[in-house]
Amino acid sequence: MIDPKIYYNVYLLFVSILTVIYSFKYASYPNERLTINMPHKKLPLFFIASLFILFIGLRPISGVFVDMMNYNASYGRYFGRICAFTLDTNNFIFDNLFVYLASSKYAVEVFFFIIAAIYFGGIAIACQKLFPKDAAYAFVIYAGAFSTFNYATNGIKAGAAAAIFLCAIGFYKKKLISIILLILSLGFHHSMVLPIVAFIICKYYRNPKFYLIVWVISLLIAAAHITYFQTLFGGMTDDHGASYLAMDNSGYRTGFRLDFVIYSSAPVILGYYIINKWRYASKTYNFIYCLYLLTNSVWMLCMYASFTNRIAYLSWFMLPIVLIYPFFDKPFIRNQYRKLNVVVWCHLGFTLMMTYVYYIFIK
Repeated sequence: MIDPKIYYNVYLLFVSILTVIYSFKYASYPNERLTINMPHKKLPLFFIASLFILFIGLRPISGVFVDMMNYNASYGRYFGRICAFTLDTNNFIFDNLFVYLASSKYAVEVFFFIIAAIYFGGIAIACQKLFPKDAAYAFVIYAGAFSTFNYATNGIKAGAAAAIFLCAIGFYKKKLISIILLILSLGFHHSMVLPIVAFIICKYYRNPKFYLIVWVISLLIAAAHITYFQTLFGGMTDDHGASYLAMDNSGYRTGFRLDFVIYSSAPVILGYYIINKWRYASKTYNFIYCLYLLTNSVWMLCMYASFTNRIAYLSWFMLPIVLIYPFFDKPFIRNQYRKLNVVVWCHLGFTLMMTYVYYIFIK
């Protein structure tokens, strides 16, 4: 069994190896491949996603994964008890699933495996819908995102909800399916109300210039340390959500998060150049780009909250999709796959830098 203390290192090594393999493979592809109708090979995606599900789903129960111990303790309190389905709970699907498995005397390892399957399975389904020819590579890219491992092992409730929401993005042109997926997402974590509201708004109004202006204004408000909107949102949410929006909670680092701003701005800046300089046009990308801008703008307005990373994640889980979608969609620039690889390695490089440089030597 792998030592929990090196689990993330093994994960990043595996992701890096897969990224090297796929980036070399794609570097040789001409732009013409983007216009060719090719058979959609699902086996590589299924195989890779299954490896991630097994690796994360069968991880040892350890405090290294933070909230895992809290879930384990709560599971024990419900284990074998008689419980009934209830809607009187914050996360009606996740909470009832949790209680059902515990009361039915399934081992807690079964619960963690199911959540891992929902998380990586949801990401895989979204990649298959959004990148049918390149789903496996897109999945690997997503796995290398800054927040992917953390929400697979720690914030598992929000992670599962986000994965289901990604599926809704993949099916956004099919109204009934997307509505069902959005409801399921909300049922796993109530915080998804923000992305859902943004989803509805951007579904009917998707003007990138407008949302970019909103994003810039939100950034300026955050830089000016104006916390009015943070207080406003805190009054609109429940007690648990309001505690996240408090300015001083549990000693968590607060303040203007330049590191988070830099990370958040990457798809914003890239999207601006792709749309305006390289004249790339896509209704689907406009929807995804506007959705990211709007949800990330809300985080900007709540940047001084105590658990700002949890609020930022409500946009960050879409970040890899926003970064790579145009490059897999259609040709708009010379040597497109090679430029995609540059974006991919900058994306993974940020994760590696934060893990092995910033958190060890700087923070």
